Amino acid sequence: MRALTLLTSGLMAFLGVAILVRTIGAGGGPGALGILVGLLFIAAGAGRLWATGALKRHRDEEDER
Repeated sequence: MRALTLLTSGLMAFLGVAILVRTIGAGGGPGALGILVGLLFIAAGAGRLWATGALKRHRDEEDER
């Protein structure tokens, strides 16, 4: 289950980068919708990766007790 979470999180962040590149390539400025959506996808993917790591560290600390 954790591997699938890591895969989907990484894919989400990758899609965010792709959306940013496509928007900038099409001439989108800082206020373009594609920039906002891309940044939100990157933040969501990175947040999921961070949360998965934080959860793993929490479980490891409980196992040590």
